[in-house]
Amino acid sequence: MGMASFFKMSNSAVILAGAMLFAPVLAAQDATTPKAATVEVSPAGTEAQVGQKVKFSAVAKDASGKVIDEKPAIWFAAPFDQAGADQEGNVIFHSPGEVLVGAVVAGKAGFTRVTIVVPPPAKIEIAPIARSLPVGATTVLAATARLANNDPRSDVTIHWKSDSPAIATVDNSGMVTALAPGTAKLVATSGPASGEITVRVAADTVHKMSVEPATTTAKTGDVIHFTASAHDAKGAAASDLLANWSVSGPSARIYPDGAFVANMPGTYQVTASAGHHSAVASVTVTPRNIEREVDIVSHIPTKDADGKPIQTSEEWVIGNYLYYSTISDKAYAYDISDPAHPKQLDTMKADARLINDISTTADGKIGVYTREGASNRKNGIVFFDASDPAHLKVLSEYTETVTGGVHSAFIDKHYAYITDDATGSLRVIDFQDAQHPKEVARWQTENSTAAMIAGPMGPMSSGRYLHDLYVKDGLAYLAYWRDGLIILDVGAGIKGGSPEHPQLVSQFKYNHYELYGNGWLSGTHSTFRYKNYVFVGDEVFPGIFEIDSKERIPVRGICHVMDVSDIEHPRQVATYEIPEGGMHNFWADNDMLFAGDYAGGGRVLDISGELRGNLYAQAREIARVWTGDPDGFRPNLPFAWGGQPANGLIFYNDINSGIWIAKLGKSRFKGATSAPPLQEKAQ
Repeated sequence: MGMASFFKMSNSAVILAGAMLFAPVLAAQDATTPKAATVEVSPAGTEAQVGQKVKFSAVAKDASGKVIDEKPAIWFAAPFDQAGADQEGNVIFHSPGEVLVGAVVAGKAGFTRVTIVVPPPAKIEIAPIARSLPVGATTVLAATARLANNDPRSDVTIHWKSDSPAIATVDNSGMVTALAPGTAKLVATSGPASGEITVRVAADTVHKMSVEPATTTAKTGDVIHFTASAHDAKGAAASDLLANWSVSGPSARIYPDGAFVANMPGTYQVTASAGHHSAVASVTVTPRNIEREVDIVSHIPTKDADGKPIQTSEEWVIGNYLYYSTISDKAYAYDISDPAHPKQLDTMKADARLINDISTTADGKIGVYTREGASNRKNGIVFFDASDPAHLKVLSEYTETVTGGVHSAFIDKHYAYITDDATGSLRVIDFQDAQHPKEVARWQTENSTAAMIAGPMGPMSSGRYLHDLYVKDGLAYLAYWRDGLIILDVGAGIKGGSPEHPQLVSQFKYNHYELYGNGWLSGTHSTFRYKNYVFVGDEVFPGIFEIDSKERIPVRGICHVMDVSDIEHPRQVATYEIPEGGMHNFWADNDMLFAGDYAGGGRVLDISGELRGNLYAQAREIARVWTGDPDGFRPNLPFAWGGQPANGLIFYNDINSGIWIAKLGKSRFKGATSAPPLQEKAQ
């Protein structure tokens, strides 16, 4: 859980972060090395295909235009998730969009922009229609074009054709019109891709239609399920007919299954139709009115020995103890038995530029933290004895297969599920003997464009990156960046998996290029399972930025709400996105989602009941916590990393300002019923 690998690469000066991008290379250059005035990278302004590898060259010239006989000290490509450059100038391209390819020669950087062409779709998926259309009925088909890597693509034109136009016609919007009883095959094409569906048309015997409930009330965000019934002249039910749904009113949506949800208060008319027949119902929607006050119980600023602010990363609350790590070489333990007066107990120092993740076993006795940017290039994870938080002791290190860096770790029983920066794979470490941990499994996605390239820190994966993961009830939920959400059986008994033999259950891919456009480092970043939902967060940053600058960093990011009632077929049912923020980590409990939203600060979201549609627009937000601090690393700018509920409180960690301990207060609306208090338990 934490920052994307924009930081993990900054230490090796590969692609990211302004001045940090070139600092190690520039510092290493000899003072007598000629200084370049310009660097030309070629080929310039080229186009490339997904999966293509292109050889680039760079020429440096001095102020007089004379060529300097120096080889590039470093090659890079940004955003890193779209392309990767080795140290010979070979660049492999992974996904559509615009990429900056550059080299540093004789102390000067040169760039060229490359357009990675969007490939044509490889297939078209059409949502099936389980029921018949009565003669005269219309319905719009739901078709999804997908690339060869299974990314959805919505910007292509789909052409439709019916093989039996006397029975059913279809226009180029996918709208079907039923004309006569029978069956018709409808074919969708887009370039070389195609898909087909068979629709059944039945005689129109409907005499009367009705909708239940005929009238009802709801609050914004409530999901109401309407059902339509059709009967013939004799009163017999026509159960096999498809009903079309529509809604009119201020702002609401009704889904093909009759599920209604409103964003705004008002009165709505819901209509169900089948052929030439229709019936209506009404809904009166009132404001949700769930916002609550927030009290700040205490604030723990993160500072170095000289009192200067440093950047905070992950937190972990267990019982009366708080652990948090830094974008530095230290991690801290605090006594929070009196949350208004947290007391520092101990400090752990590591050989690292980033201690990203920190957590403990459920009994709080053994902890683990992850390392990136070690001076000796041995990163991996560190196990520590947490039985006495005032006297923390290192038990062991595990670096053997993950020396390239570990970004995230999740402890489940005596297993640590960790990410491997160098290969983009999942590693499972058994630490039943905490002084002698051992790797028991490795798993990774099969990505046709992924490759191992020679970087300045050694071999590293390009095109495959595992960012974070969450394990619950024998299932591992992996945030696999551009490979989307991956669900593995690690003991649930679904696919015969175990911690030693993870087995794929399902995958859901997002098209981050379509979601965010050019110039953004974006991918599936974090996951959390709650009830029948998995909350999946994107992390979205500029392709090149400086994590330790004092300037504001633009951020974006959606939280996708996935229904996993059918674990082998996850489906997106809702989203949560804050316009001014950028989703990072979250924790769900007691029908609330506690989120760190970077520039949006700390958030509390109502996730009670069924979730559909735009949760932000539905006024489901319960509370907002401003985590900016005038004395913070970036003064007065929040950069909230995450939120964890524990002991009836909420603990927010903010990169710029440290730890905030907050408590939900009373409702802001007179006479309104507040959500239940946070459970009085440690998480």
